[in-house]
Amino acid sequence: MCGLAGYFYLDHRKEQCTTTIKEMIDLQKHRGPDDSGILAINTKDELMVSYGKENQKMARPCDLLFGFNRLSILDLSFNGHQPMVSEKNKVALMLNGEIYNAFDYKDDLTTKGYNFKSTTDTEVVLNLYLEYGMDGMIKRLNGMFAIVVWDMRIKKLFLARDRFGIKPLYILKQNGRISFSSEMKSFGVLPEFSFELDKTKLDEFLLFRNVINDTLFKNIRNCKPGSYLSVSQTGDIKEHIFYDINEEGADLKSKKDALNDLERSLQRSVQRQMISDVKLGCQLSGGVDSSLVAYYAKKSLEEGRLETISIKFSNPLFSEERYIDFVARQLELIAHKYTMEGEYYFNELEKATWHFEQPLNHPNTIGIYLLSQEAKKHVTVLLSGEGADEALAGYRRFINNIQSPYFNRHFLSKLKQNLPNLLSFLRYYNDGNCRLIMESSFSSIYSANELYPEFDSKLAFEKRKSILDKLDGDPILKHRKYELLTYLPDLLMRQDKMSMAHSIENRVPFLDNEMVTSSLNIAGDELIGSKNGRTEAKMILKVLCSKNFGNDFAFRRKKGFGIPLKDFMSSTDFQNRWKDEIEPGIEERGIFEVDSVSKWVSKIEKANSAQLDAIWLMTGFEIWAKKYLD
Repeated sequence: MCGLAGYFYLDHRKEQCTTTIKEMIDLQKHRGPDDSGILAINTKDELMVSYGKENQKMARPCDLLFGFNRLSILDLSFNGHQPMVSEKNKVALMLNGEIYNAFDYKDDLTTKGYNFKSTTDTEVVLNLYLEYGMDGMIKRLNGMFAIVVWDMRIKKLFLARDRFGIKPLYILKQNGRISFSSEMKSFGVLPEFSFELDKTKLDEFLLFRNVINDTLFKNIRNCKPGSYLSVSQTGDIKEHIFYDINEEGADLKSKKDALNDLERSLQRSVQRQMISDVKLGCQLSGGVDSSLVAYYAKKSLEEGRLETISIKFSNPLFSEERYIDFVARQLELIAHKYTMEGEYYFNELEKATWHFEQPLNHPNTIGIYLLSQEAKKHVTVLLSGEGADEALAGYRRFINNIQSPYFNRHFLSKLKQNLPNLLSFLRYYNDGNCRLIMESSFSSIYSANELYPEFDSKLAFEKRKSILDKLDGDPILKHRKYELLTYLPDLLMRQDKMSMAHSIENRVPFLDNEMVTSSLNIAGDELIGSKNGRTEAKMILKVLCSKNFGNDFAFRRKKGFGIPLKDFMSSTDFQNRWKDEIEPGIEERGIFEVDSVSKWVSKIEKANSAQLDAIWLMTGFEIWAKKYLD
């Protein structure tokens, strides 16, 4: 796990020194504190020159710059240094991430005449590219990655991102230059660039808390998960899709086969992701997903005891400590537990926002920040359960979506929230696809209108609907694909940014290639079922969990990674901060209406979940705006 950055002049300009690229990678040193490297490339004269950590005048002006920070995970020696260049100096490559099946190809590449100087996955990927080209290389990879390649032979730059966007890769095209980076903050040092809010994206952000394949900044976008870009010297940019989620779910299994296949796939996935030359542990929330990951990690551990990191709360309504302790006893873990307090929570908002680079859209982001901070005392790599709820239908909205839409409590709750916009609400809710989208929205249309007078739900819904309309499968399969494409990417960025803030690599076994295929081949009636008189989501995974931890553990009511937000917001510190800093900042910025939110803050003990969410949203947005827009 590392950080990369660079830029390519498309207008024949050239750099004379390494100052700018060094500043770019210095801003994300936390992603790779063990080593750094700069590669300057003159594409016309076919020259590649490596530079060290200090600012240096280049031997010859260059139009393409690569910069890299390394967190050493495999092969801790200098042999793993990046950017990595091929033997004949014709191809340069940077890899941020881990390729879990890389060494499956090493023997074959060796027989084909490729030499290896390291035991890194990066060198395998470089040689796979040399042997098979971009398409052939990338379709062979099972892992999480952002990859940048320069091929001197064909004068093309390639920018690639893994299937689900586990690793970040941002693109900025401006002023005759295409720039790329693991973190957007690095763009801030580029000449003639400043961060600006793109207000056209606020509608989607207000409803869903993220902007699909995009950001809230003008001119900065994500490299789309499951794709790569090819960039020519003339500035021609083409998008190539290498993964289509509609190819999944075509081989439905019987009940017995589905359970066996799921268990086998999860065990193999965890085992693959245990590869590391540094200490590895697990996030443990006490829930089904993270507990199963810990179970199979323990089975795969060759020696010693597995270490886990957990966050707990003083408020018992939000604490899963008893289940964390149960798993720790069952598996004989070295379990590290840390209590999240309100004082820490609000003290760390600015730091976490700087790392996240967008408004903190989910309150538990700070929990992952604390978990990663404490994990650094014990391990360098963590496994987490991210992706299970999307791939295996773990959210309550999966149940709501298959029940009669007008006779479930969630509909009545949504109806009550949207009474001032009743006709608009019913028009959307009457359409099956729109209803599914509304189930996954955070805000009601009404509350979004109250916060943002210019709010228009139509464009935000149409963008999501265009994604959903292209998906194949029965209602539950289609819904799972939709969640994987729209909701999951932001959760993955939360994990990446908060863990890398503390130089921790976070891995996600539920998103292994084989594991996703196995999950999406499970029929919907194996995922939504009845147990103890209650409709259960993610049924088959809970059955698997019950085999190892018992029914009482597996089929309890889900709490999730909740945060006692009302407790924290009731504190004098937060109340004063709202009045002295947040509220005046929002008013001065003139984007959102703050009056209603301020009333909810003043009567925080009576605030409902939607009002708490609005308070959190406004707080997060204002802190982000101060960091990046002012």
